[in-house]
Amino acid sequence: MLHTFELSTSRRDEIVDITPRVKELVRQSGVTNGIAMVYCPHTTAGIAINENADPDVKRDILMILDEVYPWEHPKYRHAEGNTAAHLKAITCGSSQTIIVEKGRLLLGTWQGIYFCEFDGPRSRTFKVKIMEG
Repeated sequence: MLHTFELSTSRRDEIVDITPRVKELVRQSGVTNGIAMVYCPHTTAGIAINENADPDVKRDILMILDEVYPWEHPKYRHAEGNTAAHLKAITCGSSQTIIVEKGRLLLGTWQGIYFCEFDGPRSRTFKVKIMEG
């Protein structure tokens, strides 16, 4: 089963919790044991798993990514001017695979699944494939 979800981001850099959407899809799928693959089809955004208890973690991640990959750099040559967004997306990665066990995502106590926007605001999509096995 492949599902496409839409979301809108409101800032240039933003981390959006998509865990509830993926959990609900797993529940609806009826898959008891398998995997859920979450994929981002964009070159300036990504998918990450990280802490979902303290919102300051998201703020800190975005702050450090801005320090490592500044939006403006005298040596950037990409004509669109969003090289930093591409670098952040490469660092984040385009997908995550989560084990489904007994009909539930096998996430750690503090883990959540995030859509990471690095070139917003935009209308975006992400895809989820649930597989039995």
